[in-house]
Amino acid sequence: MTTQRTEPAQNADERTMLEGWLDYHRQTLAWKCEGLTDAQLRTAAVPPSELSLMGLVRHMADVERGWFRKVLAGDEPGPIHYSEADPDGEFHLTEEDTWEEAYATWRAEIETARRHAAEFALDDLSKGRSRFTEEPFSLRWIYTHMIEEYARHNGHADLIRECVDGATGD
Repeated sequence: MTTQRTEPAQNADERTMLEGWLDYHRQTLAWKCEGLTDAQLRTAAVPPSELSLMGLVRHMADVERGWFRKVLAGDEPGPIHYSEADPDGEFHLTEEDTWEEAYATWRAEIETARRHAAEFALDDLSKGRSRFTEEPFSLRWIYTHMIEEYARHNGHADLIRECVDGATGD
């Protein structure tokens, strides 16, 4: 697998630009994981943090599911990797957890997110509500938040990857 990252056009309309930057950050996370073994992807390389590249991908699968399925579409799919008993379960990897499964789950959630988002205009409000304010979110807000979420975690991925094998890059 060779991840291709494409920056959004500089003259795109707002929706195309938001979707483009979200995809760019999704591609960046995949790129940071590329070429590593399951053991390397499982490595929490910045003690005392439990963050690993595989854990970040599992986390982002749950984030995609939460924002696009639960909040935007109003579905109740339940979490994938965490639970009330283990709220950080996406980062608690076992030997049974594989990159193949984590990556496939994440990609499936991205495709589901795209399908749900296609049903909404940027100013349309979510069917689900904020757990804090009970207010809905616009799709624009969700896109912006997701770009921020990926950008923050891609910074973590940069550090983890460099600790794992010395690879650096933008």
